[in-house]
Amino acid sequence: MGDFVYTWQHLPQHLNPVLFHLGPLRVQWYGLMYIVAFTVVYFLARARTRTEQRFADYDDEFLKNILTYGFIGVLIGGRIGYVLFYNLPYYLNHPLEIILPFSLDGGFRFTGISGMSYHGGVTGAILGSLLFARKYKFDFWNLCDLFVPVTPLGYTFGRLGNFINGELWGRVTDQPIGMYFPLAPDSGSPRHPSQLYEAFFEGVFLYLVLLAVRKSGLRVPKGGMAGLYIFGYGFIRFWLEFYRQPDAHLGFVFLNRYSMGQVLCAAMMVIGIGLFVWRLIADKPAEATPAGPQSV
Repeated sequence: MGDFVYTWQHLPQHLNPVLFHLGPLRVQWYGLMYIVAFTVVYFLARARTRTEQRFADYDDEFLKNILTYGFIGVLIGGRIGYVLFYNLPYYLNHPLEIILPFSLDGGFRFTGISGMSYHGGVTGAILGSLLFARKYKFDFWNLCDLFVPVTPLGYTFGRLGNFINGELWGRVTDQPIGMYFPLAPDSGSPRHPSQLYEAFFEGVFLYLVLLAVRKSGLRVPKGGMAGLYIFGYGFIRFWLEFYRQPDAHLGFVFLNRYSMGQVLCAAMMVIGIGLFVWRLIADKPAEATPAGPQSV
């Protein structure tokens, strides 16, 4: 048992975030995980279009096109979200680094696009999908009901990419589940592997919850899955943030207790509830009209 705990706790020290090099450029596992995530979402959505009559009109070409819009939205939104929510003062002084994979601070060096925000990414994905739906005249809320329930499993791989990168580590713990992260400021102290917590609970667990809702027979209005997902993700991550170390340059941003992630997740919960109620009202079944005299 002791050997297993030792191996577990020192696992991050043996992970190389770089998949391979192309000259001075680094291809990292984190970038590959984005591709894996969208591939997973594609095949899960594809399976639904082949087994659920409601989505039968969406062929493979359609799925590839809308996911391209969503992928671009995630990249742009995730980057802009990180800049605005987490490090705006720095990027105001280094605006080129918002879009260039190089650092110009203290010399020219390749860094990759460092820093993505989930909240910005999901906003970008929504806007990209909305643009696609309006351009090609598809029902946006029907698309939400197709893609939203399968999205969490794709998201799982993004958090695994964070883990391989050795970033977004958790708070210090004296429990055996803690791991030593070489890039942490106090690398000699074990920390919660919060990336793995998020990969499971925001990914696998939330997917199973949404699947259970779909299979339960409960009435969910058209577009309501989006509200359930937004609330569910916000709720789960809000509590997981108590195990995650806040960004060093931000610390706690509200009442000296809550992180930026928790503030954004609290907003998500409110938005999710509001969206579900709105869709419930908008999708309310029409009341039956009383039968009048029958003509003969």
